[in-house]
Amino acid sequence: MKTALNADIASALDALASTSIKHVFLVACGGSLSIMHPGKYFLDRHSDALTSDVYNGDEFVCRDPRHLNANALVILCSQTGTTKETVRAAQHAKSNGAITIGMTLDSASPLAQAVDYVVNYQASYTTGVPIDAAESNYGVLYMLLAGVVRLADKIDHVPSLLKSLSHLQPAIDKAHAQFADMFEQYAHRFYDKNVIYTTASGADYGAAYSFSICVLMEMQWINSQAIHANEFFHGPFEVVDENACFISFVGLDETRRLEERTVEFLKRYGSAENIMVLDAKTLDLSGIDAAFQGYLVPLIFFDTLWKFAYKLAALRDQPMLLARRYMKKLTDY
Repeated sequence: MKTALNADIASALDALASTSIKHVFLVACGGSLSIMHPGKYFLDRHSDALTSDVYNGDEFVCRDPRHLNANALVILCSQTGTTKETVRAAQHAKSNGAITIGMTLDSASPLAQAVDYVVNYQASYTTGVPIDAAESNYGVLYMLLAGVVRLADKIDHVPSLLKSLSHLQPAIDKAHAQFADMFEQYAHRFYDKNVIYTTASGADYGAAYSFSICVLMEMQWINSQAIHANEFFHGPFEVVDENACFISFVGLDETRRLEERTVEFLKRYGSAENIMVLDAKTLDLSGIDAAFQGYLVPLIFFDTLWKFAYKLAALRDQPMLLARRYMKKLTDY
């Protein structure tokens, strides 16, 4: 059972205790940016004292928000710590007097060198080494934000979060088994499709976004778009027909009805064999406090979907991670 915050998180929070943080910026690129959306959702729901924004790394620098000052906390994330736009954002934040925290796998990386405090997390997707999901980027970000809320609002969600994180990996393992048959069926239906959309809202949206751009597009060269479940009805639903393929997330946060509405439309006007629905109400979330289920479900969805992605890759003869034209291969862009 996890009973304490990670040492580097506790150290960063101790340093923040003597500051006056009023605004939190969550900054990253690509898959690292995707985790920042549920992070903001958490702050929106749990903090009266703090406002927050999510930014792509270079747009953060270009836009140069007026709230970026000595009362700002900037949390940045890059798995390798080498994403140059994120490093540039950290340097820009510090030049404006903000406090910076960098989340990364590598404590000696350029991002780690650019920030005030380094918080480490673990990842299995690119290393293949199994981890406890509590130590993933999602888990570490939630621990960090719960600690910041405790400082700013004097409300302590940390014990409940730690308890819930202790039960996260078992929930993921059960979900892998539960979704296995569905993934097998839909992999054979989807592998030769040119376009696969994802839909989600609230805390789930980041996971849908990451699966679209970092897995389907980056690693499998499948055209994709993460469509917000309510924005779906303001233009995108016009593409729906019996041939349109969707992966739809239905979570447990306050926006669930938006996701349900999208799935209802897809089933009514599309074809069930082309609509794969991940519904959190079917999951075994034993031990995870109800207050945190909505925040942890996106990680369960995303973790399990990697198995689906590998099934697609095998059928397409397009190896995951290796099937890239440009990513990690070009240095002049």
